[in-house]
Amino acid sequence: MEKGRRREKARAAVAGLLLCALAGVASGQYPARPVRFVVPSAAGGGTDIIARAISLKLAESLGQPFVVENRPGAGQMVGIELAARSPADGYTILMAASTLAINPIMYKKVPYDPIRDFAPITQAATLPNVLVVHPSLEVKSVAELIAYAKAHPGRLNFASAGIGTSPQMSIELLKSMAGIDMVHIPYKGTAPGVVDLLAGQVLVMAPNVLTALPHIKSGKLRALAVTSRKRSEALPEIPSVAEAGLPGYDSTQWYGVLAPAGTPREIVARLHDGIVHALRDAEVGKRLAADGAEAVGSSPEEFAAFIRSESEKWAKVASAAGIKAE
Repeated sequence: MEKGRRREKARAAVAGLLLCALAGVASGQYPARPVRFVVPSAAGGGTDIIARAISLKLAESLGQPFVVENRPGAGQMVGIELAARSPADGYTILMAASTLAINPIMYKKVPYDPIRDFAPITQAATLPNVLVVHPSLEVKSVAELIAYAKAHPGRLNFASAGIGTSPQMSIELLKSMAGIDMVHIPYKGTAPGVVDLLAGQVLVMAPNVLTALPHIKSGKLRALAVTSRKRSEALPEIPSVAEAGLPGYDSTQWYGVLAPAGTPREIVARLHDGIVHALRDAEVGKRLAADGAEAVGSSPEEFAAFIRSESEKWAKVASAAGIKAE
């Protein structure tokens, strides 16, 4: 009897060692097939541009394609929910923007929780938005825009990438601090909003520097100010909103990569290392810097804490601006 028990224990031990070995092999093989990289906005926007720059380097370092899949709509919630509900196996990751933390403030029903439903991997980059106007609008500074809006309350319209997106919140903060009224026109992503702005269908917008820079340089849009606390290296001649007359104003957009909650830690760690490696690549860094973005590469824990702080910040902005969840 005793001999039989010893034999069973030995078999169990061997089985345990085999399972551990197989788990190690599986972990070491990740990724064994292409990875879906969900971008919850239209092609051409800042989220899309950064995701594509990173995906190429990830494919090189991890040995499998990282396929960018654009899923815009509903203030980016379509794509975010898709990623949140995907299997937690490392084969779907999300490139999120500031909207991830802002949506729960703007909507009563949000199909995801920015903390509970995701495993943060890293904050990838940060960059300011830039307050721009169509050249047909005869304002050349933040002070002139505020004066025009006060003289014509409710007449100016402004575009955004969707309800609760950073381009909207940047102008909502401006409206609140300056005491002006402008009409919000939400679009399904930054790029469609910029198209109508270029056509003069809307007159004001605060897209990210990444997207707006080519149109500013070509003269198709007039830049009034950047939304960060300090000037952007991509637009050194353009003042910040704070410099231009609203001290304390600060609205910086950010981008980060997340996986569905429950994704194994070793896979999160492997993705983190691959993304940080990509962000430190000279070619990627040059691309981001040229468009006004700054690479970050934080730890998963730091990114989780940052998302919490952003949620708290924008809840206060929405409350001060009188914005209520729809």
